[in-house]
Amino acid sequence: MTALSRIILSRPSITELEVSLAEDAARNGWGEHCYDYILRFEKAFAAHVGVRHAIATSSCTGALHMGLAALEIGEGDEVILADTNWVATLAPVLHLGATPVLVDILEDTWCIDPQAVRAAITPRTRAIVAVHLYGNLCDMDALLAIGREHGIPVIEDAAEAIGSSHRGRTAGSMGLFGGFSFHGSKTMTTGEGGMFVTDDSDLYEKVLTLSNHGRSRRQTRQFWPDELGFKYKMSNLQAALGYAQLQRVGELIARKRAILETYRQALASEPALRMNPELPGTVIGAWMPTVVLPDSHRLTATSLLRSFKENNIDARPFFYPLSMLPWMQGHPCGRNALRIAERAVNLPSYHDMTEGDIARVAGVVREALHAV
Repeated sequence: MTALSRIILSRPSITELEVSLAEDAARNGWGEHCYDYILRFEKAFAAHVGVRHAIATSSCTGALHMGLAALEIGEGDEVILADTNWVATLAPVLHLGATPVLVDILEDTWCIDPQAVRAAITPRTRAIVAVHLYGNLCDMDALLAIGREHGIPVIEDAAEAIGSSHRGRTAGSMGLFGGFSFHGSKTMTTGEGGMFVTDDSDLYEKVLTLSNHGRSRRQTRQFWPDELGFKYKMSNLQAALGYAQLQRVGELIARKRAILETYRQALASEPALRMNPELPGTVIGAWMPTVVLPDSHRLTATSLLRSFKENNIDARPFFYPLSMLPWMQGHPCGRNALRIAERAVNLPSYHDMTEGDIARVAGVVREALHAV
């Protein structure tokens, strides 16, 4: 029997444009030109998101860390975030000595529950972090209203939300600041990397200073840090790759959305299954197509992942609740966060996967459903 070819989970789409700009940066992006692609990338990305300021960073985690630090969040402060997140959203809160307050997610969008946020607010709450999970959209109208009511900034972790928008506003542009990821698995990539974005000019200056070891661009002494900062800068080589990817971002987003729609059609015969929702007023970038198995069915995420492995298909589990992590013991686990994690699986969605690849993945899902 011929072995089935492997279907991988993700890989970036790289063309001659990316190669040529990266080569140019490698050959010429030194000395007085060492920031050329960084500045181009930042300007173009700010325009794409629809904000005044952008800072290229080494990761989305770094963008979030610096943004929270610029708000002087630290020991004794509380930051509200969803129990369903990757640890990268949690880590900056802990590194700053603040207390994360984990709340449950909504059943339909898998994003933070605004009513749970409202119930969790205390006099020590300093920020609310809205993570647009897998490119799905948080209820930003509700979160921003809660933030205004209590004088608490809403921060957007848009690491996975390139191409997502809420009532015409781009993910990452609605809160006080936003963070994006350009990891190799993302819709657009710089290999590793991220971006801090904001409309707040004062906050921008603070984060810009923090990103370069605390050296203000207004400081006249060359090697004089005004404060203790970080080293979260992106390299010019990475920025060249990102600048090229950004010129293709419409194509990259459209392909992600097309893959999700093809999965929907391929699984339309299984109405009990749920996939990434696109609620009225939202457009999702569809970074990671995800299938949620029905509660009433005996098939679990673990069993489905086993079926994928047997068929040489690379899929991955839904994020586990952060409250399950060993160092987060004592934090209550969200009911939806736990239940969906047990019944959801992320499906392959790399740019150049074929219709046949998608059909084969969907076929394994259907077969696993009917075999139990």
